Amino acid sequence: METKVSSEFMYQVFSLILALIVVHTIYLALIRPNANILLEQQLAKEEAGEPYVAVRSFYIVVKDYEQEACFILMIWACAIMGFKARSTMDERKLLNQKLLIATEGTRILPEDARQISRPIQALAPTQKACLIPRVLLTALHRFESTRNIQDVSSAVSEVLDKESDRLDSELSMVRYIAWAIPSIGFIGTVRGIGEALSQAHKAIEGDIAGVTASLGVAFNSTFIALVISIFLMFIVHQLQLAQERLVLDTHNYCDSNLVRHLKTDPV
Repeated sequence: METKVSSEFMYQVFSLILALIVVHTIYLALIRPNANILLEQQLAKEEAGEPYVAVRSFYIVVKDYEQEACFILMIWACAIMGFKARSTMDERKLLNQKLLIATEGTRILPEDARQISRPIQALAPTQKACLIPRVLLTALHRFESTRNIQDVSSAVSEVLDKESDRLDSELSMVRYIAWAIPSIGFIGTVRGIGEALSQAHKAIEGDIAGVTASLGVAFNSTFIALVISIFLMFIVHQLQLAQERLVLDTHNYCDSNLVRHLKTDPV
């Protein structure tokens, strides 16, 4: 478990660095040069007095630093959720494996618990650290030591409750990112409005180009941040739903393949 946590932490660190490098490279090589060209063309037409319609280009909408930060955080959050979704799918695959072969009428006595647990203990360390092997081993060890079926059921529920809490707590970073992205957008709004107010005297004199550009920064940053936040929250809820289904299916698996076959008397 500690190895898994350590590898996940390193994955998050490297995914953040990679997202930072990729997004910043795209901004330097593609987005900001094209945005500057479009802005210069519009400014040239305005100075020449030519009629023109300001094009709401994608490059102009996303060119500022706040939008860049939002995209970096979005990719980082998606990488984190991709790692967790992969782990959830790997856990679900074990549900389809016959870790316990219990047909109708099978009776599992406390004396059988150790023998039944051997195939599970023989799994690879990465598989053994998954949810369903941990639950089954805990249940079998509890049954062997207490010879009480109610204790086994309680042990299964306890492990699954702790797993639910763990999965929920591990999504706290993603939820923080989903909250931080709109906050960054509002920072861009405040910055843009502040710049616009600082150029109010030029607008009074008839030069509204600076005020318009600053207000564009304010509204574009909020627009992009809110769109990204909506997208991220949808993915977060889908991942949380998959994790909750995994816990519920694990509980049903244990009830169907283990708990209902347990017997405390040989007769």
